[in-house]
Amino acid sequence: MTALQKVMVLTGASRGIGHATVKRFNAAGWRVITVSRHAFSSECPWHAGESDHVQLDLTDSASLENAVEQIRRRLPGGRLDALINNAGVSPKGADGERLGALQTDYTGWIDTFNVNLFSTALLARYLFDELVAARGTIINITSIVGSRVHPFAGAAYATSKAALTALTRELAFELGPHGVRVNAISPGEIETSILSPGTEEIVDHDIPMKRLGRPEEVAATIFFLCSEGASYINGAEIHVNGGQHV
Repeated sequence: MTALQKVMVLTGASRGIGHATVKRFNAAGWRVITVSRHAFSSECPWHAGESDHVQLDLTDSASLENAVEQIRRRLPGGRLDALINNAGVSPKGADGERLGALQTDYTGWIDTFNVNLFSTALLARYLFDELVAARGTIINITSIVGSRVHPFAGAAYATSKAALTALTRELAFELGPHGVRVNAISPGEIETSILSPGTEEIVDHDIPMKRLGRPEEVAATIFFLCSEGASYINGAEIHVNGGQHV
């Protein structure tokens, strides 16, 4: 590692968009510190992966401060170039069905908001000094379901993602004067394990491009927002959904 190597912290790194993002940044020479509720897998192909992995279940807010200390010990010179809040949970019923507000208990609401929203706000707070030192950036992964009712994503997931869009605006306003940009990426139907049976009907009826998105396409957008080319983009939410939002 050189003194100029950029460093990123990524939550929800073990699969899908998170996994593709780690590979994209690692290939570009970034050091990637991953955060996941799963232990590091030896199958992951990136350098120093296990030593730069912090195992944390974001539903447990009491463990977050200890995890942040583990992250800080891995930050050279107290600098953090990018914080990518990608972790997300979408509770389902016993048979994988959508849960509306009437079917979601208090624990389901709290666990979903802890992962999808509260951890994002707290990580920004705890890692503020390190982000300022690097004039870094925060990217929050929201969702198309934050702005429309979805046949598979339930009420807790949808409202947490809508709140995350609002939090992105608030953080952009609050951190912008300190040189830290905050943006969001709102994916649509991306080919990951979170998809439910029946998604092909959404592709046929609602997506002009008539295909699922690939995790690598979202990762490329994340990479752009961390580049100099995006240096004046702040408080934005970029839709990556093949035109589904139109």
